[in-house]
Amino acid sequence: MTTFYIEQFGCRATQADGAAIERQLLEQGLQAAGEAASADVVVLNTCTVTAAADTQACDAIRKIHAANPHARIIVTGCYAQRAPEELAALAGVSFVVGNSHKPQIPSLVSGIKAVRDISPRSEFLPVTILPPGIHARENAAAQILTGDVFGLTDVLVAPVLGGEGNHTRPTLKIQDGCNSRCSFCVIPFVRGRSRSLPPEMVISELQRLTASGFREIVLSGINLGTYGRDLAPRVELLTLLRRILDETSVERLRVSSIEPLDVTQDLIGLFASTERIAPHFHMPLQSGCDRILAAMHRWYRAEHYARRVERIRERLPNAGIGADVITGFPSETETDHSTTMRFIEERSFSYLHVFSYSLRPGTKAASLPGHNPGHVIKRRARELRALGEAKAEAFRCSQVGRRLRVLTLRRDAGDGPRETPALAENYISVKVLQSLPPNQFLTVVAASADGKQLVGSPVESPVCAVAGAA
Repeated sequence: MTTFYIEQFGCRATQADGAAIERQLLEQGLQAAGEAASADVVVLNTCTVTAAADTQACDAIRKIHAANPHARIIVTGCYAQRAPEELAALAGVSFVVGNSHKPQIPSLVSGIKAVRDISPRSEFLPVTILPPGIHARENAAAQILTGDVFGLTDVLVAPVLGGEGNHTRPTLKIQDGCNSRCSFCVIPFVRGRSRSLPPEMVISELQRLTASGFREIVLSGINLGTYGRDLAPRVELLTLLRRILDETSVERLRVSSIEPLDVTQDLIGLFASTERIAPHFHMPLQSGCDRILAAMHRWYRAEHYARRVERIRERLPNAGIGADVITGFPSETETDHSTTMRFIEERSFSYLHVFSYSLRPGTKAASLPGHNPGHVIKRRARELRALGEAKAEAFRCSQVGRRLRVLTLRRDAGDGPRETPALAENYISVKVLQSLPPNQFLTVVAASADGKQLVGSPVESPVCAVAGAA
């Protein structure tokens, strides 16, 4: 029996694509291998949001080929869509499959010798001219399957059961692609237009997950706030969330990253009206400087973002509020950086995700003047990360003495004999001073802060889940 292994990189949307591929391969009767070194076929699902992501994927390919030279390596995902020839030239790679052809991977794996019969639209490009420093395999070149990513209309569907939470909190991707054109971002060009999973399919997937005993489910997408705008009839994200509350028994729903202008008063009101939606908002900021936001082609200014934070705090004072920030964007000055630092200092964020600007070929930002030196970008990133850590610590300390509803996660080797990792509704990590199984809801009192987590003492017995959930 053919065995396969999927190596994941990048965001939740990429991980969701990999989960869908895995589901399809298992349905075809293939067997999942425990590691890449023992698999007949290895699928690498790549990210290309930064140059570091590209490097990580290439390093992984080299290591896998060295450990398992007989494996057929299939590279897919965003890097494969953006620069297939670079990946095809790496030793060990048999096929490079762009996002445009990702749905065909199950057919490719099950009939790998008949690959030319998969689709008349596929392109098979032999590697003859290689970028400097890249060496092709001897005897054969990888075959490339790429096409028009803007013609995609479907969303690959399968919940991500691994990763954060160790199989306790599945992530369901309900939207893919993006119609925005932020000047720094390559993602629209490798994922295509915004497209949505029909509400009936979302409801069906959630019902299946809750019937399996999962207590918290995360909804994700590339640009989640645009959910349903491509459907006929058009559906709003707010409408979908209300349907989920009415038609499923999911106990806690968590919404992943959502653009600030999509965080409306009605959406905040819905979050505030029920305990079944986690009070947690992750809103990409990118910069607190209006000049840089304009250069980034972001559709808001710092004042608009600040107003969203204020509205959330008015309705949900203890909500988790996180932000993405890009530092070192072309032409960003020390004054611009200080403006962003000051904006963050004056807002009640609970955490930051800081990214150093990375030039992406084909984006408008790549051709802008005034690119900052690497050492300047690194220093600004350090300053922002330090500020983010201070914000996170202050938020944790503000929660000491409060009662928090937490979901227990799987214990690992680093946990003490009488403690259990858990996640609070507002996205704070909590160490529960009791040995408990995963996937249990309970209320704790946050007794103290301990590093990057709170220490919680149970005030009630855990509410057990359906058997087999985690």
